[in-house]
Amino acid sequence: MSGLELNEVFVGRPSVLGTKRDVPVYSAISKSRVEAPFLELGEINLTGDDQADRTVHGGVDKAVYVYPAAHYAAWSEQGFETVAGDFGENLSVGGADEFEVRIGDVWSWGEALVQVSQPRTPCFKLAMKTGRKDVIPAMIDSGRSGWYLRVLRTGQVPTSGRMTLEERDPANPTIAEVYVASFTNVARLDEERGVAYWALLDRVLATPALSRQYRDGLESAKRRKEERNAG
Repeated sequence: MSGLELNEVFVGRPSVLGTKRDVPVYSAISKSRVEAPFLELGEINLTGDDQADRTVHGGVDKAVYVYPAAHYAAWSEQGFETVAGDFGENLSVGGADEFEVRIGDVWSWGEALVQVSQPRTPCFKLAMKTGRKDVIPAMIDSGRSGWYLRVLRTGQVPTSGRMTLEERDPANPTIAEVYVASFTNVARLDEERGVAYWALLDRVLATPALSRQYRDGLESAKRRKEERNAG
C-alpha cells in the first residue's frame, strides 16, 4: 500500500441534528460534498468544516476524519442504508482499511502533510444521524471505524487524486489493533488471551503518535487492572 485514492471530500458546519430531552443537539456530522478541485487545510479543519463541541470532537488530533469507501456495501448488507458522507467523514477513500493503516502513518496530500492519530469512537450523534441506535455497537463489533488525522503541515489540498504514504513505523499498531485494545471485554478472556491482550495494550500505549485523548482512556483501563491486582 503506497497510496489512498480520494473518492469524495465532505465538509459541514454545525446545525441542529435533533433533540435530546427536548434540548437541541448541534452537530456537524451532516456534511456536503465539496465540488471545488482544491480547498485549504488548516491546523484543525478543512475550509468549510467545523465541530459543534471540540471537547469531544475535532481539535488538533482529529482535524480530518477518513472513512474507507469499501465499508458502505458492508453496512448495506447489514440493513443500514448508507452512502458516502453519512458517517460524518471528511474523506471517503479507497486503497486501504483499518487492518492496513497504522497509528503514526504520515501521508502527503497536496501541499499538506497529515498523520494518523486514532480510530473513531462512535457516539449518540451517529445514532441520531442514521436513525439507528444499533449503529454504535455495529461499528464497534465490525471495527469499521475509520480514522482521524492530525495536520503536520497545512496547505492547499486536492479533492480528488491520491494521498501518498511518506512515513511508517511497521512496529506501530494498526487501527484495527487499537480497536481491539479499546473494546475487548477482558473479563471474558482466558489466561493466554489475557496475556496477549495486555501485551497489545502496552504496545498501543507505547506509540507516540496515538492521540492524548485516546491514550487517556486506555491508560485508565490499565490502571484499574493494576489496582485490582494490587488489591
